[in-house]
Amino acid sequence: MLAVKSTYLKQAVIKAALGEATFPSISNVYLALYQTNPTVDDTGSEVSGGSYARQQLSFANASGGSKVSNTSESFTNMPASTVTHWGIRDASSGGNLLYFGAFDLPIELNAGNTLPIASGDILIGEV
Repeated sequence: MLAVKSTYLKQAVIKAALGEATFPSISNVYLALYQTNPTVDDTGSEVSGGSYARQQLSFANASGGSKVSNTSESFTNMPASTVTHWGIRDASSGGNLLYFGAFDLPIELNAGNTLPIASGDILIGEV
């Protein structure tokens, strides 16, 4: 699943690269699930309810301008929902959207379902 960079991250990178600001330190990133497209401006509808919580995610070392997730995550006891997108955020709640992407197909969940995300499913690349 290929990622798109958010407006927040584009601004942070260009400001840091051209000396206007220091790039913000990000110690952990979290995988979030969405019922609608988060868009570059972070306007999507994140899943809520059940036991849904963002999952901390890690990535293998960068290679060829990209990074791939290297942990498996499970979202347990999900609320009834249709999940269409995922996002990488810089906080376990609130925070900033960094990257996002769409699942190949919408994922229909019944209340109580578990949604597994396999290692290697999330690809972040720079073009």
